[in-house]
Amino acid sequence: MKILTDRILSESAYTAEIDVSFEKIDIAEWLFTLPEAEYLRCCPPDHIGSGVTTTDDGRRMVINVEMIGTGLVIQHYVAEEATASYCRMNSISDVFTPLGRTQVNVIWELIAESIEGERTRYTNRVTSHPTDVFMDFVAAHGQTFEQAAVARQEAGGDHNRRETPLFAASIGRRAMAKAAAK
Repeated sequence: MKILTDRILSESAYTAEIDVSFEKIDIAEWLFTLPEAEYLRCCPPDHIGSGVTTTDDGRRMVINVEMIGTGLVIQHYVAEEATASYCRMNSISDVFTPLGRTQVNVIWELIAESIEGERTRYTNRVTSHPTDVFMDFVAAHGQTFEQAAVARQEAGGDHNRRETPLFAASIGRRAMAKAAAK
């Protein structure tokens, strides 16, 4: 399978502020210890399931199952970078649509930045690239890439807009709970 990195299927970035100082935030710790029930609360009813595992070569991995628009998406996010303030996760995601199954590449970036007043800005950035499998799927169903991109942009942007503030609140709660436990 080939990822077509020169084409963007969809991209969105939303921010939310967290009433916790930047120094207390640890996005990687939150992401790799996130209970499934908390993941479900971060974008109901879209979020269906999640889990943490590793690749065969030992890299950390998060599996997310969610509805994005009319597609059931299984994300296989492998950590390319995972720190307290930045995680870059890369997935070849399976997408089950009313027309069948295909695959896309999704880059998920989780970013924390210090802002005034002992607060943190959280950015949830998601970029999707088509694969050659996706391009064949679209063509087989009489759709253009541009039509598919418009639909994916609308659905993915809406999903990200709704989950970002809930992720930020969850990250903040986790940071406060860790600080209180010390």
